[in-house]
Amino acid sequence: MIRLRAILYGIWLYGLTAVLSIVFLPLLLAPRNALRAGIRGWSWLAMFGLRWIGGVRVELRGQHLLPTGAFLVASKHQSMFDIVPPFAVMPDPIFVMKKELMGIPLFGWLCRKAGMVAIDRGAAAQAMRQLIADARDRLSEPRQLIIFPEGTRQAPGSPPDYKPGVAGIYRDLELPCVPVATNSGVHLDVNGLVRKRGVVVVEVLETIPPGLKRADFMRLLQERIETASDALLRE
Repeated sequence: MIRLRAILYGIWLYGLTAVLSIVFLPLLLAPRNALRAGIRGWSWLAMFGLRWIGGVRVELRGQHLLPTGAFLVASKHQSMFDIVPPFAVMPDPIFVMKKELMGIPLFGWLCRKAGMVAIDRGAAAQAMRQLIADARDRLSEPRQLIIFPEGTRQAPGSPPDYKPGVAGIYRDLELPCVPVATNSGVHLDVNGLVRKRGVVVVEVLETIPPGLKRADFMRLLQERIETASDALLRE
């Protein structure tokens, strides 16, 4: 039954994304707020399907802890599905995403229109400088930049592997950072398909103020995310 749910939800999620990528094409000519509303609708439909097809409910916690204006979000990353809830929770989110994804027809065009920030992982220091410049430009508006500080999806309970890039972004943008914990990997595989029924929790944690020293920031960020994520695994 779980395998059937996984297959059916995969058809729903990826089919929904493909269809809406076509439906949203006229929004390339509209104000960005129209596309923002469309993406928010996509996120709610993705979560609706997850519950009624996949048997997995999404619980959003700690939304009252979100600051106002522009801020950085550093999230635990266990499944592709982790990109979905922020569009339902954050006022105007953008993601740091691989440059190659921007080249995908339809999908990449919409990502550019939405203001996503691309990074070339093969360009090292030059890529980080460009990322900071692009992020600063996007965050001239009150938007929320979402990054996964471990860089890639990690299995639940695996040793943390936080990359130093998040500290450079935090320092150069001089913004508060909101840590986010999750247990998504317990119920969903790396591709966002169902592996176990239950509740995926996305938990917003206490904001880290700007201006901390690099080592202090990294220690506090990892401590908050890992402590909360480990607690979710025990629920």
